[in-house]
Amino acid sequence: MTVKNIVVLGGGVGGTLVANLLASQLTRKQAQITLIDRTGKHVYQPGWLYVPFGGAPPERWERNERSLLRRSVDLIIGDAVKIDPNERYVEMADGAQLPFDYLVIATGARLEPDAVPGYREGAHHFYSAEAALRLHAALREFTGGTVVIGVADIPYKCPPAPLEFTFMLEDELRKRGLRDKTEIVYLSPIGRVFTIESVAEFVTPMLEERGIKYELFFNTEAVDPVARTVSSLEGATLAYDLLVLVPPHRGARIITDSGLGDAQGWLPTDRETLQHKQFPYIYGLGDATDLPVSKSGAAAHFEAKVIAHRIAGEIKGKPSDERYHGQVMCFLETGRGQATQLVFDYTHPPHPPKPSAYYHYEKALLNRAYWHLVPTGIV
Repeated sequence: MTVKNIVVLGGGVGGTLVANLLASQLTRKQAQITLIDRTGKHVYQPGWLYVPFGGAPPERWERNERSLLRRSVDLIIGDAVKIDPNERYVEMADGAQLPFDYLVIATGARLEPDAVPGYREGAHHFYSAEAALRLHAALREFTGGTVVIGVADIPYKCPPAPLEFTFMLEDELRKRGLRDKTEIVYLSPIGRVFTIESVAEFVTPMLEERGIKYELFFNTEAVDPVARTVSSLEGATLAYDLLVLVPPHRGARIITDSGLGDAQGWLPTDRETLQHKQFPYIYGLGDATDLPVSKSGAAAHFEAKVIAHRIAGEIKGKPSDERYHGQVMCFLETGRGQATQLVFDYTHPPHPPKPSAYYHYEKALLNRAYWHLVPTGIV
């Protein structure tokens, strides 16, 4: 039996989990599994939400990728720059070529702040460790005024996060005695405050009850850091004292440079088998894909299991018909020590339960237990 080469691009939750699951189902005589990661650091990105409010610093949300992988998984730390889907190899920045029989693309999404003129000079966000720290400093200095929070473009990672930040900020300002001195405005690029209608219907009354204004159909065109205004393609202009804006997201450059993605760099992926629509031996998961589900570790967690079963089954000569049905399970912080839960799939929208301390602490527990449970494949 010929040993199959499986290459996994990306050491986030999706890539790490699929590599570990494959290693648990296949022997070294059946497959050589190699994971390529640019930094060798595994980052739990949901932790960045708490940094602006004085939560654990970014280094607490990082681990050495090697420590999370099974011994039989080889780790290469470096930049992968090109994929040749026909010759089946991944090219590294140093010119090395890694052949593959199966390729799993888990390259995530990259931030593209320069897609919005004036963004870098005028806006804050918490979608990277550095940006979350800068926002923390800005919030410490904030003494009142207008805070504008929004989403510059769709799609973006962790869809509930901007709403979570809004509720948590309202709570923080209340504790600091600044709520009466602050106007909070939430921007949405579509006709409701959240992409999923049932969630939008759930959170909109909460925004209204807390005196948080919202602007719909606000697709950000530019930021003027001098005048401190943000303008939309629809012609609206809002003044701000503090602007927290999720930057535009795009797919990884290697997808675009290899001709494997769409115009924004997202991987065209079958919504059930998770195979590339042109190359069936290439799989995609997590933020890298064009799937109609949230770009989140919660989705990647379910997708990784499907991919591992399908690849392992094919190598063993026992093809698996396991499919991904769009399963996602995540939490939504609602401030005031409470949260709710979003559970849904392609055909069943979420119906969030009433916010409670129970879900808030359940999310806190997951944040702490993540390293021991999720990347290893225990849950």
